[in-house]
Amino acid sequence: MAREWGLSFRTFGFLVLVAFIMVFTFGLLWRNSHRFQWVSSVNILCRNLQLQNDDEDIQKDIKIQRLFDEDPSSEVNVKFPRIIYPKPLAVGPPSRTDVIVMTPWFAPIIWESTFSINILNEYFKERNIIIGLTAFAIKKYVVFTDKFLKTAEEYFMVGHKVNYYIFTDRPKDVPNLPLKEGRKLHIIEVRNYAQWQEVSMRRMEMINNYTKTKFIKEADYLVCVDIDMQFSDHVGVEILSDVFGTLHPAFFGASRDSFTYERRSESLAYIPPDEGDFYYAGGFFGGTLQEVYRLTKACHEAMMEDKKNGIEAVWHDESYLNKYFVYHKPTKILSPEYLWDNGMGSPPILKKKRFLAVPKNHAAIRSNNRK
Repeated sequence: MAREWGLSFRTFGFLVLVAFIMVFTFGLLWRNSHRFQWVSSVNILCRNLQLQNDDEDIQKDIKIQRLFDEDPSSEVNVKFPRIIYPKPLAVGPPSRTDVIVMTPWFAPIIWESTFSINILNEYFKERNIIIGLTAFAIKKYVVFTDKFLKTAEEYFMVGHKVNYYIFTDRPKDVPNLPLKEGRKLHIIEVRNYAQWQEVSMRRMEMINNYTKTKFIKEADYLVCVDIDMQFSDHVGVEILSDVFGTLHPAFFGASRDSFTYERRSESLAYIPPDEGDFYYAGGFFGGTLQEVYRLTKACHEAMMEDKKNGIEAVWHDESYLNKYFVYHKPTKILSPEYLWDNGMGSPPILKKKRFLAVPKNHAAIRSNNRK
């Protein structure tokens, strides 16, 4: 009996030892397995973070490379060819002493003798830019397109690529004139409105809409002018800037309190009596496509809000343009050389008359009678 119990005890002990060894072995395997999974997870996470960092570094390198890559359309990265011109003077009398040529916010005011067209032509030719010129020939105003286009071909942006954008409700009445190389005529058919004031105010809307759908694909700068005008002297790339306006010929020497700003505080075109720099003409403004889009969008939205409240600004789109320029200063200003009416005479400071109003009967041209 003792021998049997001893045998059983030894067998039991052996079995316990085997069980312990098995449990210990499985425990080691389980721990190593989970440790491997944890280490693998950490390795994967680290690898993903490294890939993310590598991707960010690559993107930074691409941006830096783009920054330093040559871009012929860049405003700053332009290499000039050899040009012969007089040395500019750092000291000495200024080119003009009878007019101001710089605003307090360092925007140049463009007068005759304040720029070198040869240098500027080379600069913009190297950038290979295209200038869009917009004008509205609605209703009877279509009669002005012939002289407008003929004189533009002679004086406007000579030597540069130009797209003429003529908005009209009478496309068949727009003359098909021969144009110089690199210049195209785009006739944009639009509806007319019962009153000429409405046509005037809708210009901002139409320019804004076509800027984002058409012009942005076809031009680098946009120049927006009246159609009842004629070019009579050089108007070139000296006018181009991010956003520019033109001094109104009737107010360029006037005091602030005589400006015909919108003075009703309930209008979004309202300008307080103690604000405003200059009075700008609605018939000549422009800039880059992005800046013209912002300007026309702001003006149109303000007009529509006023219209909803039964308000019509005193000088329609011109009133909103002046309000915009109070708080969004133009980066360049054109002198009255670029918008003049011979009925106002010839002051001595006016060395050139580059863009002139065509004599007309305003009442007849603005009437609703088609003929």
